[in-house]
Amino acid sequence: MKARALSFTFAVFTVLAAFAAVFALQYGASAQDPAQQDSSARATPNSSSSDISNETCLTCHSDDAVLHILATAHGVPGDSRLNDKYGCISCHGISEAHARLPASVGGAHPDIVFSGPHASSAEQQDAQCLTCHVGSESLHWFGSAHEFSEVSCSDCHESHVRVDPILTAEHQAEACYACHLDVRASFHQPFAHPVRDGEMVCTDCHEPHGSPSPGELHEVTLNENCFSCHAEFRGPFLWDHPPVREDCGLCHQPHGSIHRSMLTQRTPWLCQQCHLAQFHPSTALSGTGLPGDELPSGSQLLLGRDCMNCHLNVHGSNHPSGPGQTR
Repeated sequence: MKARALSFTFAVFTVLAAFAAVFALQYGASAQDPAQQDSSARATPNSSSSDISNETCLTCHSDDAVLHILATAHGVPGDSRLNDKYGCISCHGISEAHARLPASVGGAHPDIVFSGPHASSAEQQDAQCLTCHVGSESLHWFGSAHEFSEVSCSDCHESHVRVDPILTAEHQAEACYACHLDVRASFHQPFAHPVRDGEMVCTDCHEPHGSPSPGELHEVTLNENCFSCHAEFRGPFLWDHPPVREDCGLCHQPHGSIHRSMLTQRTPWLCQQCHLAQFHPSTALSGTGLPGDELPSGSQLLLGRDCMNCHLNVHGSNHPSGPGQTR
């Protein structure tokens, strides 16, 4: 009898515990903030609260301008961030109101719009792109010149085309020129880096997504950026030219110039900004030193390569007898 009573008591206790567990689960679910429930339902595209899929979008958006995205990295079915069903809303948001009644018939626009008069703010657009594009290419985006100027990703990039024009040498410079008009003018100077000829692109020197160096350069300093191509001027030399070690921009324009070698000023006047003293080599020169003048010794300094007629190795010399960069 005693064993039977203990068994009955245990059975009752088990039933009561089960009822308590069920009640706690139901109470906890009902006590959850409705806003939190809605937020959790919308947290991921895989939420069951929405039946919107690519097929829903393609019912209306079936033109080539949209379908080309299926041949790009943004339409790869195997990417866990962009699966078959939720590819469109991965960028444009769930856009339920737009799916029910689109803006073309008086309804709503997508949650995230990347172009046109109804485009979302640059901050909203960039936040959507950065959900996937996080890494070394966007490490310095926040605080960069483009981010500070509220330039959005879609201002430069096109995601629905097979090949993004800004990633090609043929079209990249034109995209940059849309804002950087002064640089466009520089590249049309007589002496310039061959960007206009398609032999270089802006991103060979600049990092448009941000950089810790001035001018959004790839390297830490301007000199290091220049030496990545012009390694013959890096040195070290037995006889250094101090301005070369300090800053290439002291003598050269980085984009283009009306003077040979993209100099900031014509020589010998460029040289004489530093080398100015009595008699040669630093006598102040002017048009009075042209051939036929009473000072024939000055004529050689205004013709040909002027100062560089003698000082050939202006960036530095390794010759034992070349302290003046003459050898």
